[in-house]
Amino acid sequence: MASKLPDATKGLGAGAIDVEDGSGAGAGGKKVTGRWPGFVHFFFVLTVVTCALVYAPRFLSPTVPVDFLGPRQPSSGRAAAVQGRSLDALVLDNQVNSPCASMGGHGICCDRSDFNTDVCFMAGDVRTDAASLSFLLFAPQAPNGTASANATVAEKEERVQPYTRKWEKHLMANIQEVRLRPARPDEADAQPCQVRHDAPALGMTAGGYTGNLFHAFNDGFLPAWLTVQHLRRRVVLAVLAYNPWWAGTFRELVSGLSDHHVIDLLHDKRTHCFPGAIVGTRFHGILAVEPARTKDNRTLVDFHDFLAGAYKDDSTPQQQQKPRRRPRLGLYSRKGTRMIENEAAVARLAESVGFDVSILETANGAPLSSEYAAVSACDVLVGVHGADLTKLLFLRPRRAALLQIAPMGVPHVARGCYEKATAMMEMHYEQYDAAANESSLVRKYPADDVVLRDPEAATRERGWDLTARVYLGGQNVSLDLGRFGDTLRKLHSRALRLPAAGP
Repeated sequence: MASKLPDATKGLGAGAIDVEDGSGAGAGGKKVTGRWPGFVHFFFVLTVVTCALVYAPRFLSPTVPVDFLGPRQPSSGRAAAVQGRSLDALVLDNQVNSPCASMGGHGICCDRSDFNTDVCFMAGDVRTDAASLSFLLFAPQAPNGTASANATVAEKEERVQPYTRKWEKHLMANIQEVRLRPARPDEADAQPCQVRHDAPALGMTAGGYTGNLFHAFNDGFLPAWLTVQHLRRRVVLAVLAYNPWWAGTFRELVSGLSDHHVIDLLHDKRTHCFPGAIVGTRFHGILAVEPARTKDNRTLVDFHDFLAGAYKDDSTPQQQQKPRRRPRLGLYSRKGTRMIENEAAVARLAESVGFDVSILETANGAPLSSEYAAVSACDVLVGVHGADLTKLLFLRPRRAALLQIAPMGVPHVARGCYEKATAMMEMHYEQYDAAANESSLVRKYPADDVVLRDPEAATRERGWDLTARVYLGGQNVSLDLGRFGDTLRKLHSRALRLPAAGP
């Protein structure tokens, strides 16, 4: 279920985020503006594998002291500014039932109990060592600046790959490993602070499958938000596999997570100092936020609100609920595979039912901010199973509806990807399962072939390769307008009973 993210520079230019790469003069280093590359990759098989899995994570919660957290500027020159001043205790982990809750204000603790992700925490004097891709924890200092006689640090070195698919071994082999270790006493002089930050670091990666929209949100930004949203942007993103395309494509989300410049962890050779660090991100399930797992009871609606803020959705509740004569339906127009072959007829049908129809193009080079604006204005979002339906996160909670068209052979996988997320957004979910006579596979296989007659049996007999190659990568749909019209009328009736989604 691939969706190629935009690969043009339309609407971006100098608007991309800044990153510190450590080059150039001064403590701040060179600020490199993000750009888009000329290509991105398709990962539809990987996305569907994700949707088929079941997750059960558990989490942690140390604290560190933090003073003032400045806006998007490294605080070099304040090397010991926090000494002797009143500090607030900053909770690094916002998860309940944390096995590291008792680690206190100094130490290293990792939670490796989750199937999907490892997350490690460091509290205290934390410094980067670029040569070994490490975060070092230094012993607390006495008032005279020397190591306290009673100071102790954790004895065990920890290593973590900060990506939320640790079960996928072939992928994780390409995710860099970050070391977290206690510093030796003789390393203090060798690792003087060159850039001191008054906010903790979040070690994360821009690698993995982030070229696919579903994975960019499911594996990357939603877990990152879960991990640091309670810090209210007072966190420094230290990013592995940083690349200008990632920075340009998701610049609003990066800025929404942090008030500080991004650190290119692989290429910035300076020693950065922090009052604490988190390496790795939390994961609650496929496009999921479980309120019972967060101390402040966050929900997926809160993540939507984060997106609305990042993409500058300034419409007021009064504007959002302004009555409109005809509800708006957004119809995703796919190219390549899983296309709606009678798309024009489907659009006319929706118009005749009573919708204003917007055709939403995929991979059209538009920035995500404009995609957000287009989708958030819809009362109903319609599309064949694919990564573009991740944009259900852009819909208005509690009012909109998602209609997912599942091609033959993938209804269970389709439902697993998006039904739960739609419910967590308090929206209506509808799934239209295409029948054999609506599939282009009828032109490739005889009527009595098991591929058409019994897709579940075919999958059991021939394995995942059949699903990926035939049901996902080898068919389009031509919808039965009578049967599909019944579904549209039902959604239109529901939309008329609710306030309109857009102004």
